[in-house]
Amino acid sequence: MSSRSPLLSRVLDVVDGLTPELLDFRRDLHAHPELSWAEERTTTEVAKRLAEVGLATSPLPRGGLLVDIGAGPGPVVALRADLDALPVEDRTTDPWRSTVEGVAHACGHDVHTTALLGAGLALHERGTELPGRVRLVFQPAEEIMPGGALMSIEAGALEGVGRIFGLHCDPGLDVGLVGLRDGPLTGAADSLDVRLTGKGGHTSRPHLTEDLTFALGKLVTELPAVLSRRLDPRAGVSVVWGVVRAGSAMNVIPSVGRAAGTVRMLDAVAWADAEAMVRETIEQIVRPYGVHGEITYTRGVPPVVNEPGATLLLGRAVEAVVGADGLVSTAQSLGGEDFAWYLERVPGAMARLGTRTPGGPTYDLHQGDLRVDERAVGIGAGVLAAAAVHALETAGR
Repeated sequence: MSSRSPLLSRVLDVVDGLTPELLDFRRDLHAHPELSWAEERTTTEVAKRLAEVGLATSPLPRGGLLVDIGAGPGPVVALRADLDALPVEDRTTDPWRSTVEGVAHACGHDVHTTALLGAGLALHERGTELPGRVRLVFQPAEEIMPGGALMSIEAGALEGVGRIFGLHCDPGLDVGLVGLRDGPLTGAADSLDVRLTGKGGHTSRPHLTEDLTFALGKLVTELPAVLSRRLDPRAGVSVVWGVVRAGSAMNVIPSVGRAAGTVRMLDAVAWADAEAMVRETIEQIVRPYGVHGEITYTRGVPPVVNEPGATLLLGRAVEAVVGADGLVSTAQSLGGEDFAWYLERVPGAMARLGTRTPGGPTYDLHQGDLRVDERAVGIGAGVLAAAAVHALETAGR
């Protein structure tokens, strides 16, 4: 283990003692998932537990809450977790599987929330010893674009904050391992929804119609191809469709069709130019077929870019909890994460929390069969608490 200050040792001892309670809390959240902007029960349960130890919480305007721990004029460090679940069916057989039809914590946000709660309770128990303050940010609506981070920031989540830290579950890493990298960790992610309209008709006479289905097929294949040639290939641009829909009869050319998906890339510079290029390209693709394209392009999130100093502090926190062998490097992904908006404003870092049982199956995020090794909950709480302590103890050095 890396060296621990006396304060950090005491905080981590409290985390260890809280772990059985945290597992029960996480299971309760998992059984009662809530979608983005509807995290009422989740927020209430978090606030209730914090109130039991005398912590006053500040509700955010559209769900979630803030709470400050510690007192005095010292530095402020923020820790963030996301509250929302996904509109997917829980396919697990655990006793605490989702009780809400079609909704599940398939991205591990129940783990994130519980880990932050545990870190907060432990830090509060030693609050009079903290050389500054820790702000807990329980944020709603991470799973939609542009996400709840912007609302939280507007509501004061980063007021006075010097650094911010977060974790994200990684079912590709064994429990006991935490992945970290300096610089870009995720990609930029936007959403794209295209509605095509035209004059439909009989499939025997496509020349008398505006062949919308053919135009839709060209759109879903040509847009990714064109962007791969017009944007720097090092930007890693990826257009993937989740919805392609048109028609209801095999001999009828429909008058309405839809394609919707995501536009992702590794590079923030390319992200700045992406929307204008996507719009222009779509219009050029569908124009020869006489159909009209109504484009809804929603800018989502920039890449998460870990700041070097914060990354170093978070790495020290990981080593303090799981040892030097538990800190591993991780690659940049194309996944979007609205934690990036916080890092646009203050230095910070995010790590990937291993949740795979060693030797067990590798699950994927956003799938209803996701299962996590619950030992990750205590590890996550310890890492977040340790990051806050390290950041406060080294502030100004």
